[in-house]
Amino acid sequence: MENCMTERGTGTAATKSVRIGEEEFRKLSFGDKRIYLDGVLPKEKLALILGDPDGKKLARAMQPHELYWLFKEIGAPDSMELLGLASPEQCVFILDMELWRGWSFFEDKAVEYLGYILKGSEEHFLELLPHLDFNLLSLFLGRELAVAGGIGDINTDEERQTDWDHTFDDVFLIKFKNPKHAETIGLFLELVCRLDNPLYAALMESVSGEIDIESEEECYHLKSGRLADLGFPPHDEALEIYSRINPATFIPGRNKELLQAVEPTTLPETFLTGKTFLERIILRADSELFRMELNYLINTALVADEAHLADMEQMRSVVERVYGYLNIALEYLSEGDETKGVEIITGEYLKRLFQLGFSLVLDLKYRADKFSEPDYATGKALAGLKTDRPRYYRGLDPDGIDGYREFLEIQDVKNMSDLLGELNVGIR
Repeated sequence: MENCMTERGTGTAATKSVRIGEEEFRKLSFGDKRIYLDGVLPKEKLALILGDPDGKKLARAMQPHELYWLFKEIGAPDSMELLGLASPEQCVFILDMELWRGWSFFEDKAVEYLGYILKGSEEHFLELLPHLDFNLLSLFLGRELAVAGGIGDINTDEERQTDWDHTFDDVFLIKFKNPKHAETIGLFLELVCRLDNPLYAALMESVSGEIDIESEEECYHLKSGRLADLGFPPHDEALEIYSRINPATFIPGRNKELLQAVEPTTLPETFLTGKTFLERIILRADSELFRMELNYLINTALVADEAHLADMEQMRSVVERVYGYLNIALEYLSEGDETKGVEIITGEYLKRLFQLGFSLVLDLKYRADKFSEPDYATGKALAGLKTDRPRYYRGLDPDGIDGYREFLEIQDVKNMSDLLGELNVGIR
């Protein structure tokens, strides 16, 4: 079992497994199906899940953020069937990711995803409904509806004169504030009224009385709490990974202690090629606890940089930075000795190794801040270093592309250090 988990954890199944067709895939055991899926490309993975009798079970066996990565890699229009298989917890995670940008709640996105959900089965909607955040629903509907009436209420003259759009129960009168959202909101309300009338009444009372409607800030904190339970820390805590430490005095620890907090999951396969020093160390030091720690570090970096998981390019950049800083730290400490690298990564916390890699790059930024921009290429290299998260100028790579990437290895640090040294000599 450990060998299977190692393949899943390191993303190496893709290179070890032989490609099989859908018929052969269906004959595999459930456990082998999961392992095989971790080694295939997103569109093939989606096709196998949707075409398999165990499709719903396979989808729900994924951690929420794993399913979300697959959902976003394929793209919302082509992956709607996947949403229909997702568990309520997975759906809520997707909504938490999609409906917020920083502190702001996006109503148009909420309507869009509500529409996706409503295209699924009534059974799936009924399963999901109790898990939707009542506070957020109240906030959302309060912006979309004007509501009057209620059990035992007498409508005022103003209410009687209002041209109401609809009533679903002859109790509450409804007017849609945004006509372009009326069809989706109306279908949602019809289902809630029919399937869970007490919830419908509570929502309408909340909106009509404008009481007990949580503020956007309060809803944001509730959402953040849900994400924290899944391994995404609060923003102020996450920023600690960018604390500088002194590379010259850094001594790696030997006795880190990790507790099993959440189920370890597949690491982002895109970044595990086996070519870098770090990835060779991972292949030798992998374990369930290591994967849990690495996943948490990636989540922390995503939160710290406010990288929205809906933006795959931004997410890839942050994950690449995590791998790059860890690789730089390990190369710096072990000087190419893989045995020593394994010893370091099993004894020292990944957060501290990330801080070391970041600090080595940050020192370049401090040095670069002293220089102006004497020519185009050098100016571009300096500009990349001077950003809040220093970037490596690709014009210094063999392909000479005029752009930026993350720092990936200790040689990148040395190249930039040498460039800064030459500039310093030139000034003298």
